[in-house]
This record gives sequence, structure tokens and C-alpha cells, in this order.
Amino acid sequence: MSLETMQPNPTWDAASYEAAVDTLTAHNDELVYKVWGGDWCKDCRKLLPDLGAALQAAGVPDDRIEEIALDQDKQGPGVEEYDIEYIPTVVVETDDSEEVVRFVESEDLPPAIWLAEQLDDAL
Repeated sequence: MSLETMQPNPTWDAASYEAAVDTLTAHNDELVYKVWGGDWCKDCRKLLPDLGAALQAAGVPDDRIEEIALDQDKQGPGVEEYDIEYIPTVVVETDDSEEVVRFVESEDLPPAIWLAEQLDDAL
């Protein structure tokens, strides 16, 4: 099941976040983005549309974005395996399922910016 909240925000301006988009673009065919969220979740509704827009601006293929919808008890696929406690959570992995970085809702920057900064440091 996909997440409505991952629909790209039409007012998000890629030019204002050029560094983040450049980083995401540089790795757009080598990383997988696993996104846990819920359309009922206010933090997801606030944060994920901009992430969707950033991934779209970076040309990340749809098959490299896994949207995992959780119920209001935060239950769903991969919750135990990935130790998901808060949403939204975004786990970025290599094709070999090696975790590179993880965004959890309490970070102090929006997901696209935070992930790009962490990916710059990790890769």
C-alpha cells in the first residue's frame, strides 16, 4: 500500500534546495528509500510531501522508493525487522540491504535535507 502523504508537494521548490537535490541525484540509481508512515499521522502529512518532491526532483526511480503504510498502532510490514518506533522513518539502503542512513521524525531538519547531509558524510 502506498502513502498519500508521499505525493510530491507541488509548491516545493527544488532550486531552493539545490545541494540536497544534487546529492540525492548523485545516488538516485544506487540507493533504496524505505519510508514508513501513515496518512493519518500529522508528522507524516507535514514532512513526507516535501520528501516526495525532493526524490522526484532528483529523478529517483519509483522502484527505489518503498512506501510502507502503518496503521494507527504503528503496525505493518517491516516494523519489527527495522525496529520502527516513530513515524515517519526513512531508511536508506544499498542494493545489498545495507543500511546507510536513517531519518526518524524527531530530526531537526526536513527529511530530504537531513538525508542529503548524512549521505554526503556516509558516501
